[in-house]
Amino acid sequence: MSWFTKKQALVSSPEGERTVKTEGLWQKCDGCSQIIWRKTLEDNLNVCDKCGYHFRIGARERIRLLTDEGSFEELDAAFVTSDPLSFVDSRPYRDRLKTMQKATGMMDAVVSGRGALHGRQVELCSMELKFIGGSMGTVVGEKITRAIERSHDTRSPLIVVSASGGARMQEGAVSLMQLAKISAALMRLDDARVPFISVLTDPTTGGVTASFAMLGDVNIAEPGALIGFAGPRVIEQTIRQKLPDGFQRSEFLLKHGFLDAIVPRAAMKDYIANALGFFVGN
Repeated sequence: MSWFTKKQALVSSPEGERTVKTEGLWQKCDGCSQIIWRKTLEDNLNVCDKCGYHFRIGARERIRLLTDEGSFEELDAAFVTSDPLSFVDSRPYRDRLKTMQKATGMMDAVVSGRGALHGRQVELCSMELKFIGGSMGTVVGEKITRAIERSHDTRSPLIVVSASGGARMQEGAVSLMQLAKISAALMRLDDARVPFISVLTDPTTGGVTASFAMLGDVNIAEPGALIGFAGPRVIEQTIRQKLPDGFQRSEFLLKHGFLDAIVPRAAMKDYIANALGFFVGN
């Protein structure tokens, strides 16, 4: 393993001698290939201070960045899929779920609940890419739908942060049904004139893009995020043409009218607060 991926620590050998162990103190930037001190990266919200590359972060970290300290209350945390197809590929789906639950400390690929953003109560859902690629199955669909319904009933603005590979194949058509269920709930929210802010992060693809991620009253993306339905490699192989540089990145989508704004991570909370002030007043 390269030296910059290792962390240094002094440990004692059985003979009492001190040796150096390395692991995880450095991070190579995928944007500029510079080597970054991990503590510096974390202090900068996991954004490269040299080129602005936005590293992927987890669902709970996003909630921490978007809500006022101590205000977030998680809801529906215990929901677990019933495995409607008893699906088995290289291993049973139930075993895959147990592995993901242990690794992430989550029961499925989204955290939902309510909190305050600059003092304003909001309903917030944040997707976790590390949980089976942030894929949307019955639990994700149900939790987001319930958050929309709470937003409707309390007239609290809704924020959904997407990070997903799309619908969850292990749940088949039942997963695809969530697209329609969530979209129908968002239509009722729109009829009630309650604002919905959609935040798209890297990556937001497949059925998530084809449903709620692009249905916000304001659609915001982080810089450099991959956003689309099919991936660029699949499209190139299908149409047998070379795609433009930056295709399906957030900057390309903003230029072609698919997004309302690209907002750096450090400015996201203030930007959303200003947008909500426009919709519902201060």
